[in-house]
Amino acid sequence: MPHFDYPCPDCRATTSLHDADCQFEGTPWVDVERAYVDIVSVLTGGPCDEETLRREAPGEWGALQQSALSRLKRDDRISEAKSGVLRLLTAEEFREEVSEPTHEPMRTLFTYGSVPGCHDNAVFAMIAWYEMVGLSWPETRENVVNWLRETGTWDRGGFEEATPAELVEKKRHVYEAGYGWKEKATSAKRIIDRYRA
Repeated sequence: MPHFDYPCPDCRATTSLHDADCQFEGTPWVDVERAYVDIVSVLTGGPCDEETLRREAPGEWGALQQSALSRLKRDDRISEAKSGVLRLLTAEEFREEVSEPTHEPMRTLFTYGSVPGCHDNAVFAMIAWYEMVGLSWPETRENVVNWLRETGTWDRGGFEEATPAELVEKKRHVYEAGYGWKEKATSAKRIIDRYRA
């Protein structure tokens, strides 16, 4: 099954298999990708407000383009100033922005680390998160190894591997397969919340 570079702006699918309630089920993938490219092509010319973006984007602006813009904002690919000016983040700004998850359940995992009983789910979720936001494997590996050390997760024990780097390397298949993070993160967060209570 082919995978696509841009996720569906509604359900985040990167294949032709959308969620059951996705508003873009059946939309040709070339149209989905074109919506993103049209937005990015305007913003590479420089920052502009949304009205200018809509006017200058090639083709007709519709629900697909609006959803793609919303997805790019939610995924921290585009920033919006208080004045309403939209701007593409540079690669470095994006990496900095997404290195620290700000929404639950990932925020709890990132902030408090994992505890025995949910290590597998937590490490899986962290790797899948960084893959989803577009970090390379070396960047993902470095972030997860640092997370294991800085949150005290590694010191809490419960791992078969000798080092954090060995643990993360054994989970590389999660990154390569592009698995989702939400279910694993939610499960790990429940255990972390109980542990902290």
